[in-house]
Amino acid sequence: MSRAMRIAILAHSTNPRGGVVHALELGDALTRLGHDVTVHAPNASGAAFFRATVCRTAGVPASPVGRDVTAMVETRVADYLRYFEQAHNRRFDVWHAQDGISGNALATLKQRGLIENFARTVHHVDAFDDARLSALQLRAITAADRLFVVSCMWRDWLEYELGLDACLIGNGVDTSRFSPMPDATDAALRQRLDLPPGPVFLAVGGVEQRKNTIRLLEAFRILHLQHPSSRLIIAGGASLLDHDAYRTRFIKALAQSGLPDGSVICTGPWPQELMPALYRAATALVFPSIKEGFGLVVLEAMASGVPVVTSRIAPFTEYLGDDDVLWCDPFDVSSIAAAIAHSLDPTRRHHFIARGFEIAARHDWLCTARAHLASYQSLSARSYCIDAPSVAPNVGRAALDSCSPASGEGAHRLRGSVVPQRQRDALLKDPPHA
Repeated sequence: MSRAMRIAILAHSTNPRGGVVHALELGDALTRLGHDVTVHAPNASGAAFFRATVCRTAGVPASPVGRDVTAMVETRVADYLRYFEQAHNRRFDVWHAQDGISGNALATLKQRGLIENFARTVHHVDAFDDARLSALQLRAITAADRLFVVSCMWRDWLEYELGLDACLIGNGVDTSRFSPMPDATDAALRQRLDLPPGPVFLAVGGVEQRKNTIRLLEAFRILHLQHPSSRLIIAGGASLLDHDAYRTRFIKALAQSGLPDGSVICTGPWPQELMPALYRAATALVFPSIKEGFGLVVLEAMASGVPVVTSRIAPFTEYLGDDDVLWCDPFDVSSIAAAIAHSLDPTRRHHFIARGFEIAARHDWLCTARAHLASYQSLSARSYCIDAPSVAPNVGRAALDSCSPASGEGAHRLRGSVVPQRQRDALLKDPPHA
């Protein structure tokens, strides 16, 4: 093995969102490979990350914030800068941002000469109405010295829209945690949700427009007419950003759906120790998303022995074949409903469960971690340990005003993904997500 590196990975929160899951799994895998890794995140509540880790973790003291997203982003950037302006918190060889908040913080540290360079993983790119927020998002990408992506779709987007190269590193799944083998948590889950007999369809990620939750609800209503004992569980939803308008529309749609009470269960943020059991309780994962960086929940469901219904769009079409999942058109309610109904067919279930195990086995976090190492080694350098000025409350704005974008570099040059116009329109019009 090459020399061990001290690696700082920065996430936007301690909540179990896809980018944070990726950060922790990457940190654990790099630690198992012999590197000294610390995953950081702003922490206003004092709570730890959503699960225990092999790697080190550090909570960055976070200031109170309101509901304004732009102000929240700038405040969290300032929180990161206050923390890392202290020399004893900068003893790392490699700096790696997983999101726009930490990307802006590292861009400012680099601008000040407190670190030499940094890498950034672009899990997805949002479409913000706020010009200030859009500029911060752009800066967090263009100021990085290396760019990583988890899918060809976003690699191609960076090249087409910004002329930037990115290294494709993929994703993984922990098959020791997500498996079909029941344990004590299965009974706890059944008791907690009071699930009666009947099909259980699981959606993960909460109620958000990009998760296509309202169309999913309409599809479930159609299915429920034929299978009145079925249940739809919508789990999760912890987010830094504001989805209230879409949730209000969802609540209205649910009230007008005619579905009986209890047929749709919205759990809200869900205990991570019960997530494997929640997958095992499901008849199928139904994930008709219209915008994803990768879709980690697909791999988690497959590793758990659960058939998957998902959208026939990138990035899913990059790592899933025609016979790997039950495909649907996410813009067509009848297509979603038909795919859900097909998941009840015993022969099809057997096929998709078997295919799911094969696909999950191909996605290993150690392979994902190794894909970072060449770039890490080229970036590796000791950060400067010099005194820094105090961070002003509007440091995010001041840093942006004086920032000059720097191009990232990439490694993998694979065949690109083609994004259909309808999906491209959705990518540009969807509200922001974290």
